[in-house]
Amino acid sequence: MSSRLLSGRYELLEKIGDGGMAVVYKGKDRLLNRFIAIKILRPEFTKDATFVENFKRESQAAAGLTHPNIVGVYDVGREGNINYIVMELIEGRTLNAIIEDEAPMDYRKVIDISKQVASALRIAHKNKIIHRDVKPHNIMITNDGVVKLADFGIARAVNDATLSTGSKIVGSVHYFSPEQARGNYVDERSDIYSLGIVMYEMLTGKVPFDGDNPVTVALKHINEEIRPPSELVDGIPPALERCVMKATNKYQTNRYSSADELIEELDNISFVTNVVGTSIFAASDVIEKRNKRKAEIESRDDEEDDDDRGRKKKKKKNKNRTRNLIIAAILIVLALFGGWFAAWKMGVFSSTKAAPDFLDKTMEEAQAIAEEEGFTLKQGKDIYSNEVNEGRICLQDPAPGTETPKGGTITVNVSKGSKEGMVPNIVGMQEDQVEEFLKQYGYILGNVKIETSPEEAGTVLEQDPTAGSPLDKESKINIIVSDGKGTEKATVPSVTNLSLKEAKKAITAAGFTVGRVDYDWSNSVDKGYVMYQQYQANSLLDKGTSIDIQVSKGPEPEPEEPEETEEETTDNGGEGENAEGENTEGEDNN
Repeated sequence: MSSRLLSGRYELLEKIGDGGMAVVYKGKDRLLNRFIAIKILRPEFTKDATFVENFKRESQAAAGLTHPNIVGVYDVGREGNINYIVMELIEGRTLNAIIEDEAPMDYRKVIDISKQVASALRIAHKNKIIHRDVKPHNIMITNDGVVKLADFGIARAVNDATLSTGSKIVGSVHYFSPEQARGNYVDERSDIYSLGIVMYEMLTGKVPFDGDNPVTVALKHINEEIRPPSELVDGIPPALERCVMKATNKYQTNRYSSADELIEELDNISFVTNVVGTSIFAASDVIEKRNKRKAEIESRDDEEDDDDRGRKKKKKKNKNRTRNLIIAAILIVLALFGGWFAAWKMGVFSSTKAAPDFLDKTMEEAQAIAEEEGFTLKQGKDIYSNEVNEGRICLQDPAPGTETPKGGTITVNVSKGSKEGMVPNIVGMQEDQVEEFLKQYGYILGNVKIETSPEEAGTVLEQDPTAGSPLDKESKINIIVSDGKGTEKATVPSVTNLSLKEAKKAITAAGFTVGRVDYDWSNSVDKGYVMYQQYQANSLLDKGTSIDIQVSKGPEPEPEEPEETEEETTDNGGEGENAEGENTEGEDNN
């Protein structure tokens, strides 16, 4: 696709990257006369209309993110069947390539890169954008050491549409959070988990979970514990290891709640390690200078006369003693200063202490932690939680990490399980059984309305909400109950177009009686068949009610026309009939 022009503006110069979802080209924006990167979706993804729409929408949202640690998105477009995004061109390498060359990486560099990625995520999260595919392949490092996080649009679109296309995995399951692997709800803490995996890989050169296929890896994220990185590589500061392990905790509630919190933790780790490291360096420098000076003195002593050696040896001994005392004092001061500074930063001399994280732990586990940390644990009310399983702590006061008086009390609430439930069926039950039955499902009996019905008195006729409806626990369910005084109802049958005999039989069989039977003419209904019934078919009616019907007499006959009579004349010569119409022919005139 070399030298092709997209939208009459973006010139493709050369391919610079090739991924599972897209191909990246170096290009030039002819309008603004600048070099750019153009990412073109692979053809298999353009066939999915939902994917393309998600990709376009999320890329446009990412275009609104302006931050030094985010790869800028300039434009999103389509030409024919080519979907592309125009981005900032980064002169540098992917973190994936750097890990391959340098891992295990120096922990200071790991902290620096992690803070910059977290800074990018902080801006995205504040704009309600979850990346969902944080991995070394999507992290660029410029030649000046600036970290750039890329692919917000593609990551979100892929996750919304599908995780795989054919046999090709979209995104890397090695960095998926457990909730992503399950297909559950993801949030900011899911990105923090993925960043924790990236930190682990920078420190050790390996991802914590690997396998023969993506499903195997996904199941390991869900079920297996991560091996601490210090078991693979020496020299990792314990505080940094704890940070990685917290970021990659399997439970969202146990991770850092935000990118801000992770950045603050990395700042603290950086500060403490720098202070302690400086103290050790200063002490080592003093010792090294002392040893060098000592060697020089000894070298000069070998050249002096034996007569002076005894006198100078005694003098040197006194000087060495004084020097050693001074050096020891310096070392002690440096060590104390560095230790005091680190302890001060970590709150050792404070009257308060950060509250431990009890979330998603059982009361027994929390009690053990509280005793170890010097706090008193108090159990509050059991409450519903959609995120934390029943029997585990879902809320604590003060919150985790909050500065709390040493030896103070921390109140925790234990989860009763999900607040949302399913309304049980209580229609047909007796009223005196309903209240206790609803309690078992976490619901409360609401209003009780009584209606006249032939059902046994106290029988539940209706409920609101209906059975099977989703409803938060501790909500009220209203019912309608029978008073037992109503007449039994029956369904009116349809008897039109039945013969009179069939209609009577149907009415009687349904529990009704046949009322008045009328007859009338009809041009549409055959004679002897019902053409009207008093009550509409399928309506409910008290049993025993009489039903009038009307039967067809067939088409109404047309009226007969009167016969014409020819009046006979009686003038001269008249023959045939007389005035009375009598035949007179052949009659005797005598």
